[in-house]
Amino acid sequence: MITLARFGTRDLDRAKSFYDELAALLGAVRAFDRPDVVAYKAADGGMLLIGKPFAGEASPGNGNQVGIQANSRALVDAVHAKAIDLGGQCEGRPGVRGDDPNGFYGAYFRDLDGNKLVIFRFGPPD
Repeated sequence: MITLARFGTRDLDRAKSFYDELAALLGAVRAFDRPDVVAYKAADGGMLLIGKPFAGEASPGNGNQVGIQANSRALVDAVHAKAIDLGGQCEGRPGVRGDDPNGFYGAYFRDLDGNKLVIFRFGPPD
């Protein structure tokens, strides 16, 4: 349903360094790169934009979160580990959420600006 999300950043070059590495793991590419915003596009067409706010200073939204679907639990683990290795903050280690062991498997982290993301997979272990 949702095919585009945007986060604000206080330092676009620093954010690019962080998201370039995550995008590479996920098979996403830069769709465009402008002085005020960069867009990462996945093979399925979804895009994540990271940019300077239109007005004021960037700050993480209270209760906001963007989810990125992965094609395997191993990829969930790898993206979460890379995010933490790059200076992101862990908000929930990889694991099954809920009662179905073959259902939602996710990991939560914050980027360098404090924006919250979840990387997840639905389905049995791969």
